[in-house]
Order: sequence, then C-alpha cells, then structure tokens
Amino acid sequence: MPSSKREREYERRRYEKWQQRQAAKRAQRRRVQVVAGAVVGVLVLGIAATSAVLLRDDSPAADAATTPTADAGATAGAGRTGNGGVLPDAALAEGRTWTGTIRTSQGEIGLELDGAKAPQAVANFVTLAQEGYFDGTGCHRLTTGGIFVLQCGDPTGTGTGGPGYSWGPIENAPADDVYPAGTLAMARQGGNGESMGSQFFLVYEDSTIPSDEAGGYTVFGRITSGLDVLQAVADAGVTGGASDGSPATPVTIEGVETQ
Repeated sequence: MPSSKREREYERRRYEKWQQRQAAKRAQRRRVQVVAGAVVGVLVLGIAATSAVLLRDDSPAADAATTPTADAGATAGAGRTGNGGVLPDAALAEGRTWTGTIRTSQGEIGLELDGAKAPQAVANFVTLAQEGYFDGTGCHRLTTGGIFVLQCGDPTGTGTGGPGYSWGPIENAPADDVYPAGTLAMARQGGNGESMGSQFFLVYEDSTIPSDEAGGYTVFGRITSGLDVLQAVADAGVTGGASDGSPATPVTIEGVETQ
C-alpha cells in the first residue's frame, strides 16, 4: 500500500539519520580522548622538566622539593650574559670583607660578603652586581616548608637562567647542614658542585638543607639588615598557596651596590 511504503521510507530515513548522529557522537568522543591524552602528555613532560630543575634525584621527596637548585650553566636569558660569559677571578675578593645593599621593590636588604671564606662566590657576585646584571630581575622562587629561602639572580625568572658560565667547587658549606636565618648562599644543581652561576638564595628562617654527594651550598655572606623585608614576603606566601613556587608578593631587584 502506498501509505505503508511512505511510512517505511520515512522510518528508514529516520533510522539512517539516527545512525549518522550516533557515528558523529562516537567520532567526537574519540577526538576528545585524543586531545585529553595529548594534554596529559604535555603536563607530564612539563612536570618532568620542572622536576629536573628543582629536585635532587637522590633526596627524600620532602627534602628534594625544597632544595635550592639552579640550572646555572644555562645561557643567560633576556640577552644578559655576566662578565662577558667569563668567570670572574677569585683574586678580586680574596682576603677582604665587602658590604652591599640589594634594593628591591619590597625594601632594602643589607649584606656583608665574606671574601676570605668564599672568594670565588664573592668575586662572582660583586662583579655581576657592579655591571648591573641583577638590575630589573625578579626573585623567582620562595619556599615556606622544610626550608625557608627566597631565591633570586636568574634573569629569565624561570630558575634555569645563568650568566653564560658555571663554576665550582663549593666553598664554605656548613658542616652540620644548618643555614641560619640571614644566610646568603649560592644555588646549584643537585649533585653537581660545579654548577653555580648567578642564582643565590636568602635564608629568612633557620633551615637544615641536607648535603648531597657534591656537598652543601656555598655560603658567601650574611644579611645585616632587611630580614623583615624577607619575612614579609614569606608571610604573604607562595602563589596558589603551595609551599614552593613564585612568591605571591612579587620581588624585583632594582639594583645591587657593593663596596
């Protein structure tokens, strides 16, 4: 009957359209799964890359997450190379004490630099400071659990920048792994005592930082004033509420004077 044929044709077309919609939905689900997998892969790679910079492979997780490390051998960021990419001569600082001031966007921090105990670190810091290497750079890392430091000296702000050279060995590391409040020390890669560059950290609360196979961290000075500036930054915490990351209160080094 004609009416039955029309009904059967109508039902056939409706079924075909339903099949097409179902096929489209399955294709969409597959595309979403592929994109999600790609995003997860990127996130995993990003986490792995960050871990390579921030973590010490041989340390317990609680200690490793807060180790002041740096890829100091990386090329300087933002077109900034310290001392023409040449390590300053340690003789510049041997046997003398320097004083200095770090002017930051949050206040001034007074320093005393010990050229007798850490001549290479002091020569490096003084030379970079005098040529304006630190000017306009941000302190990229704050830790508020396990150890208590503000890390600065990277022109890229990523934790991987340096002056175009790296150096060692470690100088004047504490035998007991204790870094008192007010300590000024060099950051480095975990397990590599020859990886110091321009990054340094300021300790605002007594911290125990376990040595690794390379040793401890080069202590090259102390804070003589402005510890309250650091404490105020620490009190504001880390961006996102973590215990290790960029400070919630941005800190920019406006200039460093030494004499």
